[in-house]
Amino acid sequence: MEKKILVAVDGSVYSSNSLDYLIRLFRENQDFKVDLLAAVSSSDYEQNWMAEVDSQRTESTVVQQRKARAGKYLKDARSRLIRNGFPEKNITSCVHASSKGISNAIHNFAKENMYDALLVGRRGVGRVGEMLLGSVSADMVRRCHEIPLWIIDGNVSSTRFLLAVHTCTHSLMAADHLAFILKDNPKTEIYIYHSLAAFGSTPPNEAEKFHSRWGAKWCEQHLDIETCLYKAHRQILIENGISEDRIVQLPPRRGIHPSHDLLRQAKRHQCGTLVIGRRDRVDKGLLGGVSDRTTKNAQNMAVWLVG
Repeated sequence: MEKKILVAVDGSVYSSNSLDYLIRLFRENQDFKVDLLAAVSSSDYEQNWMAEVDSQRTESTVVQQRKARAGKYLKDARSRLIRNGFPEKNITSCVHASSKGISNAIHNFAKENMYDALLVGRRGVGRVGEMLLGSVSADMVRRCHEIPLWIIDGNVSSTRFLLAVHTCTHSLMAADHLAFILKDNPKTEIYIYHSLAAFGSTPPNEAEKFHSRWGAKWCEQHLDIETCLYKAHRQILIENGISEDRIVQLPPRRGIHPSHDLLRQAKRHQCGTLVIGRRDRVDKGLLGGVSDRTTKNAQNMAVWLVG
Protein backbone atom coordinates (compact mmCIF):
# COMPACT_ATOMS: atom_id res chain seq x y z
CA MET A 1 0.00 0.00 0.00
CA GLU A 2 1.26 3.47 -0.91
CA LYS A 3 2.64 5.72 1.83
CA LYS A 4 2.46 9.46 1.26
CA ILE A 5 4.77 11.69 3.33
CA LEU A 6 4.99 15.50 3.35
CA VAL A 7 8.50 16.85 4.03
CA ALA A 8 9.05 20.49 5.00
CA VAL A 9 12.18 21.87 3.30
CA ASP A 10 14.02 25.13 4.09
CA GLY A 11 17.54 24.71 2.74
CA SER A 12 19.15 24.29 6.17
CA VAL A 13 21.41 21.52 7.45
CA TYR A 14 18.51 20.36 9.61
CA SER A 15 16.34 19.99 6.56
CA SER A 16 19.15 17.93 4.99
CA ASN A 17 19.19 15.71 8.09
CA SER A 18 15.51 14.98 7.49
CA LEU A 19 16.22 13.94 3.91
CA ASP A 20 19.07 11.70 5.07
CA TYR A 21 16.66 10.10 7.56
CA LEU A 22 14.25 9.25 4.75
CA ILE A 23 17.06 7.95 2.56
CA ARG A 24 18.43 5.68 5.27
CA LEU A 25 15.06 4.13 6.05
CA PHE A 26 12.93 4.20 2.91
CA ARG A 27 14.92 4.47 -0.31
CA GLU A 28 14.29 0.80 -1.13
CA ASN A 29 10.50 1.13 -0.69
CA GLN A 30 8.98 1.56 -4.13
CA ASP A 31 5.58 2.54 -2.71
CA PHE A 32 6.96 5.40 -0.60
CA LYS A 33 5.83 8.76 -2.00
CA VAL A 34 7.54 11.97 -0.89
CA ASP A 35 6.09 15.45 -1.39
CA LEU A 36 8.60 18.22 -0.71
CA LEU A 37 7.10 21.49 0.51
CA ALA A 38 8.85 24.85 0.92
CA ALA A 39 6.55 27.34 2.65
CA VAL A 40 7.37 31.06 2.44
CA SER A 41 5.72 34.14 3.84
CA SER A 42 3.75 36.27 1.37
CA SER A 43 3.43 39.12 3.87
CA ASP A 44 5.51 42.14 2.98
CA TYR A 45 5.21 45.92 3.38
CA GLU A 46 6.25 46.45 -0.23
CA GLN A 47 3.51 44.10 -1.39
CA ASN A 48 0.83 45.96 0.55
CA TRP A 49 2.05 49.30 -0.81
CA MET A 50 2.07 47.99 -4.40
CA ALA A 51 -1.46 46.65 -4.12
CA GLU A 52 -2.67 50.16 -3.42
CA VAL A 53 -1.03 51.70 -6.50
CA ASP A 54 -1.19 48.73 -8.90
CA SER A 55 -3.83 46.06 -8.30
CA GLN A 56 -2.35 43.86 -11.07
CA ARG A 57 0.86 43.28 -9.14
CA THR A 58 0.10 40.67 -6.48
CA GLU A 59 3.64 39.79 -5.40
CA SER A 60 6.45 42.05 -4.32
CA THR A 61 10.04 41.61 -5.41
CA VAL A 62 10.86 40.31 -1.92
CA VAL A 63 8.21 37.58 -2.08
CA GLN A 64 9.32 36.59 -5.58
CA GLN A 65 12.88 36.28 -4.32
CA ARG A 66 11.73 34.11 -1.43
CA LYS A 67 9.88 31.80 -3.81
CA ALA A 68 12.89 31.60 -6.12
CA ARG A 69 15.17 30.58 -3.23
CA ALA A 70 12.59 28.08 -2.04
CA GLY A 71 12.46 26.60 -5.54
CA LYS A 72 16.23 26.09 -5.44
CA TYR A 73 15.98 24.37 -2.04
CA LEU A 74 13.35 22.01 -3.48
CA LYS A 75 15.42 21.26 -6.55
CA ASP A 76 18.45 20.41 -4.40
CA ALA A 77 16.32 18.23 -2.08
CA ARG A 78 14.76 16.37 -4.99
CA SER A 79 18.18 15.72 -6.54
CA ARG A 80 19.48 14.45 -3.21
CA LEU A 81 16.67 11.89 -2.92
CA ILE A 82 17.02 10.70 -6.52
CA ARG A 83 20.80 10.31 -6.23
CA ASN A 84 20.26 8.09 -3.21
CA GLY A 85 17.78 5.68 -4.73
CA PHE A 86 14.31 7.26 -4.56
CA PRO A 87 12.42 6.79 -7.85
CA GLU A 88 11.95 10.13 -9.58
CA LYS A 89 8.27 9.37 -10.16
CA ASN A 90 7.74 9.09 -6.39
CA ILE A 91 8.85 12.67 -5.64
CA THR A 92 6.91 15.90 -6.11
CA SER A 93 7.71 19.42 -4.91
CA CYS A 94 5.80 22.61 -4.25
CA VAL A 95 6.46 26.19 -3.13
CA HIS A 96 3.58 27.43 -1.01
CA ALA A 97 3.26 31.12 -0.12
CA SER A 98 1.01 32.14 2.76
CA SER A 99 0.30 35.26 4.77
CA LYS A 100 -0.80 33.24 7.81
CA GLY A 101 2.61 32.08 9.00
CA ILE A 102 4.93 29.25 7.97
CA SER A 103 3.78 26.64 10.50
CA ASN A 104 0.12 27.34 9.82
CA ALA A 105 0.71 27.04 6.06
CA ILE A 106 2.49 23.68 6.40
CA HIS A 107 -0.10 22.32 8.81
CA ASN A 108 -3.05 23.31 6.61
CA PHE A 109 -1.35 21.95 3.48
CA ALA A 110 -0.81 18.59 5.22
CA LYS A 111 -4.42 18.39 6.41
CA GLU A 112 -5.94 19.37 3.08
CA ASN A 113 -3.95 16.76 1.18
CA MET A 114 -4.43 13.94 3.72
CA TYR A 115 -0.83 12.79 4.17
CA ASP A 116 0.13 9.71 6.13
CA ALA A 117 2.76 11.74 8.00
CA LEU A 118 4.34 15.18 8.16
CA LEU A 119 8.13 15.34 8.58
CA VAL A 120 9.88 18.43 9.95
CA GLY A 121 13.55 18.92 10.80
CA ARG A 122 14.08 20.40 14.26
CA ARG A 123 16.04 23.64 14.85
CA GLY A 124 16.38 24.36 11.16
CA VAL A 125 16.93 27.99 10.14
CA GLY A 126 16.99 28.95 6.48
CA ARG A 127 19.86 31.07 5.17
CA VAL A 128 17.74 34.16 4.62
CA GLY A 129 15.71 33.89 7.79
CA GLU A 130 12.14 33.63 6.52
CA MET A 131 11.84 29.82 6.63
CA LEU A 132 12.26 28.85 10.27
CA LEU A 133 11.82 25.12 10.83
CA GLY A 134 13.09 25.45 14.39
CA SER A 135 10.06 27.42 15.53
CA VAL A 136 7.86 25.49 13.11
CA SER A 137 8.65 22.15 14.74
CA ALA A 138 7.72 23.46 18.20
CA ASP A 139 4.50 24.92 16.86
CA MET A 140 3.65 21.71 15.03
CA VAL A 141 3.92 19.69 18.24
CA ARG A 142 1.24 21.91 19.73
CA ARG A 143 -1.14 22.03 16.78
CA CYS A 144 -0.67 18.92 14.60
CA HIS A 145 -2.87 16.15 15.99
CA GLU A 146 -4.76 15.06 12.89
CA ILE A 147 -1.67 13.74 11.08
CA PRO A 148 1.27 11.76 12.51
CA LEU A 149 4.14 14.18 13.04
CA TRP A 150 7.77 13.14 12.61
CA ILE A 151 10.31 15.48 14.23
CA ILE A 152 13.95 14.84 13.25
CA ASP A 153 16.75 16.16 15.47
CA GLY A 154 20.34 15.91 14.28
CA ASN A 155 21.85 12.91 12.53
CA VAL A 156 19.79 9.75 13.04
CA SER A 157 21.62 6.62 11.90
CA SER A 158 19.91 3.73 13.71
CA THR A 159 17.06 1.79 12.07
CA ARG A 160 15.69 0.61 15.43
CA PHE A 161 12.41 2.00 16.75
CA LEU A 162 11.24 2.27 20.35
CA LEU A 163 7.45 2.09 20.62
CA ALA A 164 6.21 3.61 23.88
CA VAL A 165 3.24 1.53 25.01
CA HIS A 166 0.51 2.65 27.36
CA THR A 167 -3.02 1.50 28.19
CA CYS A 168 -4.85 3.95 25.94
CA THR A 169 -6.34 3.92 22.44
CA HIS A 170 -3.84 6.42 21.03
CA SER A 171 -0.96 4.14 21.97
CA LEU A 172 -2.46 1.32 19.89
CA MET A 173 -3.01 3.79 17.05
CA ALA A 174 0.70 4.61 17.19
CA ALA A 175 1.47 0.89 16.82
CA ASP A 176 -0.88 0.72 13.84
CA HIS A 177 0.82 3.70 12.17
CA LEU A 178 4.27 2.27 12.82
CA ALA A 179 3.35 -1.09 11.33
CA PHE A 180 1.82 0.54 8.25
CA ILE A 181 5.00 2.50 7.59
CA LEU A 182 7.51 -0.27 8.34
CA LYS A 183 5.88 -3.50 7.16
CA ASP A 184 7.82 -3.52 3.87
CA ASN A 185 11.07 -2.50 5.55
CA PRO A 186 12.80 -5.69 6.80
CA LYS A 187 15.93 -3.86 8.00
CA THR A 188 14.09 -2.18 10.88
CA GLU A 189 13.49 -3.50 14.39
CA ILE A 190 10.80 -2.45 16.87
CA TYR A 191 11.36 -2.40 20.63
CA ILE A 192 8.23 -2.30 22.80
CA TYR A 193 8.57 -0.53 26.13
CA HIS A 194 6.34 0.78 28.94
CA SER A 195 7.66 3.32 31.42
CA LEU A 196 6.45 2.96 35.02
CA ALA A 197 6.57 6.68 35.80
CA ALA A 198 6.95 7.60 39.45
CA PHE A 199 4.97 10.81 38.93
CA GLY A 200 2.18 11.92 36.63
CA SER A 201 0.72 8.53 35.73
CA THR A 202 -2.89 8.35 34.60
CA PRO A 203 -5.40 5.49 34.88
CA PRO A 204 -5.77 3.22 31.85
CA ASN A 205 -8.68 3.49 29.43
CA GLU A 206 -11.53 1.12 30.11
CA ALA A 207 -11.82 -1.85 27.75
CA GLU A 208 -15.01 -0.50 26.18
CA LYS A 209 -13.16 2.53 24.77
CA PHE A 210 -11.18 0.24 22.48
CA HIS A 211 -14.25 -1.52 21.03
CA SER A 212 -15.24 1.11 18.47
CA ARG A 213 -11.93 0.78 16.59
CA TRP A 214 -10.86 -2.81 17.16
CA GLY A 215 -14.13 -4.55 18.02
CA ALA A 216 -15.28 -6.34 21.16
CA LYS A 217 -14.15 -9.76 19.94
CA TRP A 218 -10.60 -8.64 19.15
CA CYS A 219 -10.37 -6.78 22.46
CA GLU A 220 -11.59 -9.78 24.43
CA GLN A 221 -8.86 -11.90 22.86
CA HIS A 222 -5.91 -9.51 22.84
CA LEU A 223 -6.53 -6.58 25.19
CA ASP A 224 -4.23 -7.05 28.20
CA ILE A 225 -4.84 -3.92 30.26
CA GLU A 226 -3.34 -5.52 33.35
CA THR A 227 0.03 -5.82 31.59
CA CYS A 228 0.07 -2.39 29.90
CA LEU A 229 -1.17 -3.73 26.53
CA TYR A 230 2.14 -5.35 25.62
CA LYS A 231 0.26 -8.21 23.98
CA ALA A 232 -2.17 -5.90 22.17
CA HIS A 233 0.59 -3.72 20.70
CA ARG A 234 2.52 -6.77 19.57
CA GLN A 235 -0.60 -8.25 17.99
CA ILE A 236 -1.33 -5.07 16.02
CA LEU A 237 2.22 -5.03 14.68
CA ILE A 238 2.03 -8.67 13.61
CA GLU A 239 -1.44 -8.34 12.05
CA ASN A 240 -0.19 -5.41 9.98
CA GLY A 241 2.77 -7.25 8.49
CA ILE A 242 5.62 -6.95 11.00
CA SER A 243 7.34 -10.33 11.48
CA GLU A 244 7.77 -11.55 15.04
CA ASP A 245 11.55 -11.71 14.73
CA ARG A 246 11.59 -7.92 14.24
CA ILE A 247 9.83 -7.25 17.57
CA VAL A 248 11.67 -7.05 20.91
CA GLN A 249 9.72 -6.71 24.15
CA LEU A 250 11.56 -4.82 26.89
CA PRO A 251 10.53 -5.20 30.54
CA PRO A 252 8.82 -2.15 32.06
CA ARG A 253 10.97 0.02 34.30
CA ARG A 254 10.38 2.90 36.68
CA GLY A 255 11.69 6.43 36.19
CA ILE A 256 11.10 9.88 37.66
CA HIS A 257 9.38 11.07 34.50
CA PRO A 258 8.40 8.93 31.49
CA SER A 259 9.88 11.32 28.92
CA HIS A 260 13.35 11.08 30.49
CA ASP A 261 12.95 7.33 30.87
CA LEU A 262 11.85 6.83 27.24
CA LEU A 263 14.83 8.78 25.90
CA ARG A 264 17.17 6.86 28.18
CA GLN A 265 15.80 3.50 27.03
CA ALA A 266 15.98 4.55 23.38
CA LYS A 267 19.67 5.44 23.75
CA ARG A 268 20.39 2.34 25.81
CA HIS A 269 19.03 0.08 23.08
CA GLN A 270 20.40 2.21 20.23
CA CYS A 271 16.99 3.18 18.85
CA GLY A 272 17.06 6.09 16.42
CA THR A 273 13.31 6.72 16.46
CA LEU A 274 10.91 7.00 19.39
CA VAL A 275 7.19 6.51 18.63
CA ILE A 276 4.57 7.93 21.00
CA GLY A 277 0.79 7.89 20.83
CA ARG A 278 -0.61 11.02 22.42
CA ARG A 279 -4.00 12.09 23.68
CA ASP A 280 -6.23 14.83 22.31
CA ARG A 281 -5.33 18.51 22.66
CA VAL A 282 -7.77 19.08 25.50
CA ASP A 283 -6.27 16.29 27.59
CA LYS A 284 -3.26 17.36 29.67
CA GLY A 285 -2.69 13.88 31.05
CA LEU A 286 0.36 11.64 30.88
CA LEU A 287 1.02 11.28 27.16
CA GLY A 288 0.34 14.93 26.36
CA GLY A 289 3.12 16.02 28.69
CA VAL A 290 5.35 13.14 27.62
CA SER A 291 5.20 14.05 23.94
CA ASP A 292 6.07 17.69 24.62
CA ARG A 293 8.97 16.96 26.96
CA THR A 294 10.33 14.12 24.89
CA THR A 295 10.42 16.18 21.70
CA LYS A 296 12.15 19.09 23.46
CA ASN A 297 14.84 16.89 24.99
CA ALA A 298 15.51 14.48 22.10
CA GLN A 299 18.98 14.83 20.59
CA ASN A 300 20.16 13.05 17.44
CA MET A 301 16.88 11.20 17.43
CA ALA A 302 13.57 11.17 15.59
CA VAL A 303 10.30 11.39 17.51
CA TRP A 304 7.03 10.29 15.92
CA LEU A 305 3.89 11.71 17.54
CA VAL A 306 0.65 9.93 16.62
CA GLY A 307 -2.75 11.22 17.68
